[in-house]
Amino acid sequence: MPDGNASRSDISLTLPITGMTCASCATRVEKAIKAVPGVLTANVNAATGHAHVLLDRSGRSTAVAEAVRKAGYQTREETTEFAIGGMTCASCVSRVEKALREVPGVSSAAVNLATGRATVRHMGGNDIVARMKAAIRSTGYIAEERQSQHVHGDHAGHVHTDENPSDLGRAVLIAGLLTLPVFIVEMGSHLIPSFGDWVMSTVGHQPSLVIQFVLTSLVLFWPGWQFFRAGIPALLRLAPEMNALVVLGTSAAYAYSVVATFAPQWLPAGTANVYYEAAAVIVTLILLGRYLEARAKGRTSDAIRRLIRLQPKTARVVRADGVVELPVEQLIVGDRVQVRPGERVAVDGVVTEGSSYVDESMITGESVPVQKTEGSPVVGGTINKAGSFTFEAARVGSDTVLAQIVRMVEEAQGSKLPIQALVDKVTGWFVPAVVAAAGLTFIVWALVGPEPALTFALINAVAVLIVACPCAMGLATPTSIMVGTGRAAELGILFRRGDALQSLKEVGTIAFDKTGTLTMGRPELTDFVVTEGFTESDVLRLVASVETRSEHPVADAIVSAAKAPGLALEAPLDFEASAGFGVSAIAGGQKITIGSNRQMRTMLISTEMFSERAEGLARDGKSPIYAAVDGRLAAIIAVADPLKPTTREVIASLHELGLKTAMISGDNQRTAEAIARRIGIDEVHAEVLPDGKVAVVEALRRDGKVAFVGDGINDAPALAAADVGIAVGSGTDIAIESADVVLMSGDLKGIVKAIAISQATIRNIRQNLFWAFAYNILLIPIAAGILYPFSGTLLSPVLAAGAMALSSVFVVGNALRLRRFKTRPNVGAAA
Repeated sequence: MPDGNASRSDISLTLPITGMTCASCATRVEKAIKAVPGVLTANVNAATGHAHVLLDRSGRSTAVAEAVRKAGYQTREETTEFAIGGMTCASCVSRVEKALREVPGVSSAAVNLATGRATVRHMGGNDIVARMKAAIRSTGYIAEERQSQHVHGDHAGHVHTDENPSDLGRAVLIAGLLTLPVFIVEMGSHLIPSFGDWVMSTVGHQPSLVIQFVLTSLVLFWPGWQFFRAGIPALLRLAPEMNALVVLGTSAAYAYSVVATFAPQWLPAGTANVYYEAAAVIVTLILLGRYLEARAKGRTSDAIRRLIRLQPKTARVVRADGVVELPVEQLIVGDRVQVRPGERVAVDGVVTEGSSYVDESMITGESVPVQKTEGSPVVGGTINKAGSFTFEAARVGSDTVLAQIVRMVEEAQGSKLPIQALVDKVTGWFVPAVVAAAGLTFIVWALVGPEPALTFALINAVAVLIVACPCAMGLATPTSIMVGTGRAAELGILFRRGDALQSLKEVGTIAFDKTGTLTMGRPELTDFVVTEGFTESDVLRLVASVETRSEHPVADAIVSAAKAPGLALEAPLDFEASAGFGVSAIAGGQKITIGSNRQMRTMLISTEMFSERAEGLARDGKSPIYAAVDGRLAAIIAVADPLKPTTREVIASLHELGLKTAMISGDNQRTAEAIARRIGIDEVHAEVLPDGKVAVVEALRRDGKVAFVGDGINDAPALAAADVGIAVGSGTDIAIESADVVLMSGDLKGIVKAIAISQATIRNIRQNLFWAFAYNILLIPIAAGILYPFSGTLLSPVLAAGAMALSSVFVVGNALRLRRFKTRPNVGAAA
């Protein structure tokens, strides 16, 4: 995940890593990557199986990959082919190869001049294919991707081949079929003595043990081989992880049973028992747990996959000789694209012809279709409901809003929350501690346990190894982040940084910029009252004619109000403007003056008749202005920036959540306080210049964490200065670099939704962490036999395996509840 202070020359990499199965794996990989020269930051996410690395210009992606390999894991590589146009000689080939090899993440590139193709071997990542295309284009050649395995949908799922749900399902089936006879023979003989007698009389004791040996060997070294393939190298590196625990536990039970089967004389008298069923059932249950976990984890990124699928595969492009249907990947900026009723918009653009209503809920979370006419922006992936139109492509490929959303949400999902710090510290020593605890358990039981002491020592040591589950601890935070941020994106809330989820929950004050945030951001004519002897339409026409020459926002509002009913305006003569007073000109053969009360006084025109109304306007936060015709008072006018429809409701909801609200405005104190009273704002900071907003935010932070809500353009410094910057976007302009959270619909209700989903996600994480830690704190001592002296209770290794498998499934399942998150009518949330 790129650091907030990263420079433009720094390189961001997202590397899929195979072989990680628990939090200790992620900690080990992260430590190895951070030790590489040139690495600025590194975050490894055990749930997604990805490492997000930021390198300075001296850093090399190959060194990062090598560090991962030395740590015992692999960076998944993919092959992508490009068709390259314009190459004519060997120098062209070398130029393209050099450009491709300099792309961070590329390990090899081979260009064939005869076929016009480039075959590139590279690490997986969010946007590496786009970077490779750009590198080829920078050398002056044209590149089209012929075959790419880099699919966002795949990226959103699992990258471990061992964790492919279908492969794991087959492994579980094979292990189950092989284990069942072993389990029936061994446990049936214990539970039903007559069944045991039948086995002894028909099969025989030794043949029965040999059959169990064969079947268990097949379980361990066929479907269970994945544990050994990863666990043994980890043990040899003295860096044990989850697979190593399984290997130690099952190998101990298996090896003891082999000795008891083929060399019982080596064991003390009365201890030659076999535990084949324990080894086989442990492997089967853990495989079953991984299968269920893989299926559940595959649903944590459903929101991202659904967004990705929104982009159509083809588009109807207008050409000189007619309309042709092209793959979306071939669209370029400037293409004219036709959209028929019911079709999805292919890429971002601007309507050039026709009109319709478009469902933009996939971007904004708002279900009401938006009218689109000539000049209206459209967003790729949205649905055309009725009518047809043609638009000009403005943003394609990775520049589209949909691509930005996917990229930002993926980055947020890969980040770590402050709450994860404790988990990282614990998992760093957890597995070695479990191995030590198992060793101590074996020694204590072997020395002071009841007879057969060696049997008790073995069973309890294996139970300790198997019951320990760093997987659940590693999954607790990232799975909740993945589901929470994905669900937020579906609701039109884009968390650009994962840690904003936690920070937003902790804020005590929400500070708002006024213009464009609490208000519509465009002044409107709200009051227009004429004196006796004048008609409203005549005065409005004359005033608007004069204001056509003014550049003041008030003038725009008056002109727009006059044009709406179709009043005929005329060009004014002798236009004059006096700063702080008003304007005047000749219109319709009459002298028209528009200005403040000061302007009227200089002309000796009394405004006394409007004094009461002027006070009422001031109480409402409006500044009255006056119009005079040929020296006679003609009208009182008020122009105001109207509040957004949901502003009052949102402020009330924030108060119900126990939050303090503040407003930062450039208006005069009286006007700002009037607006604050109308909407219930707690604290007002008026007459603040744009560069003074940061100082106000810093002052508010003295009382706790502050979230600042602005429009994301002129509020950028304040958005960056706040603990959480919330940008009110428009849906088509979401790449607001200074904000931590973007409300893509522009609806302030998104603030309450964002806080609610933040609270729900952090609550979910705490539930997961409590379960993960409580599970280990409780069951490891029980597995070691701490209850045996008091109640004779021991934890069977088979039950330990089942509990361990279910713990991870429970954590992921609990995180998946966030997919059902809904905001309640006013405040709060339900998950």
